[in-house]
Amino acid sequence: MPPVSVPPPSGADGHAVHRLRSARLAASAKPFVARGSGGGRCDCCRLIASHCVCAWRPRVPTRAGMCLVMGDIEALKPSNTGWLVADVVADTWAFGWSRTAVDPGLPALLADPQWQPVLVFPGEFVPPERVVTTLEPVMTHDGPADGGRKPLFVLLDGTWSEARKMFRKSPYLDHLPVLSLQPGQVVSNYRLRRSARDNHFCTSEVAALCLALAGEARAAGALADWLDVFTAHYLSAKRNAPLDHGSDAHERLQALEKNSGVGWEASQPAPR
Repeated sequence: MPPVSVPPPSGADGHAVHRLRSARLAASAKPFVARGSGGGRCDCCRLIASHCVCAWRPRVPTRAGMCLVMGDIEALKPSNTGWLVADVVADTWAFGWSRTAVDPGLPALLADPQWQPVLVFPGEFVPPERVVTTLEPVMTHDGPADGGRKPLFVLLDGTWSEARKMFRKSPYLDHLPVLSLQPGQVVSNYRLRRSARDNHFCTSEVAALCLALAGEARAAGALADWLDVFTAHYLSAKRNAPLDHGSDAHERLQALEKNSGVGWEASQPAPR
């Protein structure tokens, strides 16, 4: 029996996280009002209009894909960085998590023969025989070295307590190998929320590490810069502080567009 077809992650109604957010809002009994939204927020980047970051949004072709399993209100939070992953990686899917039900599109995606799904989670919480620390086959510029399936990174997007709950109570993920990242001396630059653990990385940082591991260095760098630029705009608006449009990250994103021709959406204005 063929697997259930999985709709494309991007469409005229926005990327996967944008659509999940719209569906979650439609299902809410009362409006979700984020703090600081009195001035109105951009529907594409979720920042207040005066600090809209859309003009710097990069899109870099990737062979790897991302599957975000998101906590209940995670897609509604302006500080969510899974949204940034979907901004950069075209093949990104987003599914809301529930303990009692699963979106049928999720197991269908995991069964799609073009993808090799791996669940990204700290190895210290997983039986050793399930843990992997490298990707096989090794990715090359032209794709998988042996012509095999493309990597699909499954990320649990939520607070640390939510992620652990999702990991424990999602039996449909139990068959997946668990990729335990080894960031070494890399330190998280995430500044939008507090973390209970000093060695925690936000979702977009984890996705960038995954892309680098898959040989997608350009996309990994673009996603890291996109987080930096988004963070600068977000905190500038929150703190009513000056915004530096000439930062290194802004300039790298602008150079990416000029040098590769695959930067901003055609509908977006050029940065000023």
